[in-house]
Amino acid sequence: MTQSPKNVSKGFTKAFWVSNTVELFERMAYYAVFIVLTIYLSSILGFNDLEASMISGLFSGGLYLLPIFTGAYADKIGFRKSMIVAFSLLSVGYLGLGILPTLLEAAGLVEYGKATRFTGLPDSDSRWMIVPVLFVIMVGGSFIKSIISASVAKETTEANRARGYSIFYMMVNIGAFTGKTVIDPLRNVIGEQAYIYINYFSATMTILALLSVVLLYKSTHTAGEGKSMREIGQGFLRIITNWRLLILILIITGFWMVQQQLYATMPKYVIRMAGETAKPGWIANVNPFVVVCCVSFVTRLMAKRSAITSMNIGMFLIPFSALLMACGNLLGNDVISGMSNITLMMIAGIVIQALAECFISPRYLEYFSLQAPKGEEGMYLGFSHLHSFLSSIFGFGIAGVLLTKYCPDPVLFETREAWEAASTNAHYIWYYFAAIGLISALALLVFAKITQSIDKKKKAKV
Repeated sequence: MTQSPKNVSKGFTKAFWVSNTVELFERMAYYAVFIVLTIYLSSILGFNDLEASMISGLFSGGLYLLPIFTGAYADKIGFRKSMIVAFSLLSVGYLGLGILPTLLEAAGLVEYGKATRFTGLPDSDSRWMIVPVLFVIMVGGSFIKSIISASVAKETTEANRARGYSIFYMMVNIGAFTGKTVIDPLRNVIGEQAYIYINYFSATMTILALLSVVLLYKSTHTAGEGKSMREIGQGFLRIITNWRLLILILIITGFWMVQQQLYATMPKYVIRMAGETAKPGWIANVNPFVVVCCVSFVTRLMAKRSAITSMNIGMFLIPFSALLMACGNLLGNDVISGMSNITLMMIAGIVIQALAECFISPRYLEYFSLQAPKGEEGMYLGFSHLHSFLSSIFGFGIAGVLLTKYCPDPVLFETREAWEAASTNAHYIWYYFAAIGLISALALLVFAKITQSIDKKKKAKV
């Protein structure tokens, strides 16, 4: 008989480790593509900065909105079936991202090589074929967002749940780090075609994850199989009327709006400001590297502190990260020979950002999992990602506007001098996000004080 996780205080079940392994594969696939998605949309399909940012934001936002519903459905059909559906869709979607440019090239709309040469694609409706392809990935990914984190909740106890989520978050970041390492070496070898071929790598990873689930995921735990849609609807209403969770989501959205700039602003910003030799994939990898190295230590450090206290510390770090990123355009001669100040200060800002994430994200998931009634873990953990929907829509939307205003695409200018004049204040972008981070940090501090006061009064009455 399979050992129940309720009887496990230190170790973890096989299903726990399989869940974390397939999360590793999925994150490798996702981040390999997502780190250059806005560049793919612009350099491969011919969308401008604002269009690319809005498409990426809606894609990322949908990826985090749909778990509210797919999480509830996963509670109904069980985690194993849901994982099989998810990884099947993801595999088809990533293959589609690789195949679509080949179809467009065959239609005579574009020629791909070290550099892309458009022959009508930016003015063609054919480029919008990307929308259904991204939608398939969005649906598949939305299942994963709720299933894996909910599976961790089901396969852990109160005694080891914080450590379980620490391991889960470490695996997420190992996957993110590994996925992002692929694009820069590939870009050095084959130029802009790398943005096409990276999708085949991602498809391979999700196929491996699919096989792992089919062959190895044998958990006896399913979440609420047999629930009626009415019962699911009632559970959903319980979530959306929980004012604490809704307010917390809105506050944490500010943090993630800053985090989203690793993908919305940073890749284009560093290539335009530091030159074509800049390596946005490696720069972005600073985040998961720091998280992997520090998340377990931070979790142990904050073990005796409440989840809200840990999140508060992280929230006050995030405005400083954005201010450090702005400094790259303000310093004079390069501080480190062979490394531009843009790159150096971007790395410094991302280090602080990653430390903030160590304090916030694992404890945020823990907080939500503890609010979930038995059998509704998928729904609640799906709902916990609503902050990423909001931060994607607003974060990417703002990024598109700010890039257009302060750091526009050099190809739009006749001379280098004209572009330099237009991008003199490119660092202003980061001031906006520093302000967003500071407002969010202050809001969480107020939230913590108010909720603690309410809880004390309730205990006093009892």
